[in-house]
Amino acid sequence: MKIHALILFILLSIFPKAQDLSKLQPLDAELTSVNYPFPVLFKEVKNQGQTLKMAFMDVKPQKPNGKTIILLHGKNFNGYYFEQTAKALQKEGFRVIMPDQIGFGKSSKPKQYQFSFQQLAENTKSILDDLKIDKYIVLGHSMGGMLATKMAVMFPVNVEKLILANPIGLEDYRNFSPYQNIDRLYASELKNTYDSYKDYQLKFYYDGKWKPEYDKWLNLLAGWTLHKDFHITAWNAALTTDMIYTQPIVDDFERIKAPTLLIIGTRDRTAIGKGNAPKELQPLMGLYQNLGKETQRKITGSKLVELENVGHSPHIEVFDRFIRPLLDFIRK
Repeated sequence: MKIHALILFILLSIFPKAQDLSKLQPLDAELTSVNYPFPVLFKEVKNQGQTLKMAFMDVKPQKPNGKTIILLHGKNFNGYYFEQTAKALQKEGFRVIMPDQIGFGKSSKPKQYQFSFQQLAENTKSILDDLKIDKYIVLGHSMGGMLATKMAVMFPVNVEKLILANPIGLEDYRNFSPYQNIDRLYASELKNTYDSYKDYQLKFYYDGKWKPEYDKWLNLLAGWTLHKDFHITAWNAALTTDMIYTQPIVDDFERIKAPTLLIIGTRDRTAIGKGNAPKELQPLMGLYQNLGKETQRKITGSKLVELENVGHSPHIEVFDRFIRPLLDFIRK
């Protein structure tokens, strides 16, 4: 028995991903088999000669404090991964709106679409307009931080406060990495697997330390690779990568008027196009321990909270350390 146990231990050590893959289910382009933690609503948006649907969750508190906060997801995610954050904010009396942007989550995945942060910002605001919400706090993580920045600049009368949690776009990736056209990006996306997604997240998000609770967010992304719809989700991923690369926001920071909080995990090294950059430039990309400080200096009156030894997703990796400064900032 001891020998069998030793063999099993060795096999699990060599092939740890076999257990993870057993949980993975094929997921269609709009995640129709996935139950989000709150009821999902859909808004019809007419963009660029086509009618699309945009999913969102509207979480109302039992004891409202009169304030609304919008949570904007990153490129490899959807509104679902804000579940714990939303529950904490709801408990504090905030109304919480969590959209899935076009091209993500349960929202439409168009074949032809001119993705821009301005377009996504207008789509998001249209939901708030329908809900008769005129003033709101905006929180953006990763790609959502780029979108949140654009919303603060486009709608300064509406955005009361801005929170950027490990946003990408704190540097202009064009200064480091050569342009990759959408066909190349698409071919690269089609090569993704459960293993490649997990390896990426281990490296940039979690410092090589995986926890079982991370599986939920990984599986929502990797499940697409097993479905016949993968070609369309990969295509949308390529289009949004092109948006991020070709539409830098570094010049927008000086235009922000709303009180702003930067929550930065300093271990983060995320940078779009890093793998295509010259080897000598790659170590200079995604240095969040520097980028956070540089961005704070650009945003007048902004506050910086640095989370030492934390990666790209602080609201998942170290929720307690993330939520405390967030609540302190938005309660005032």
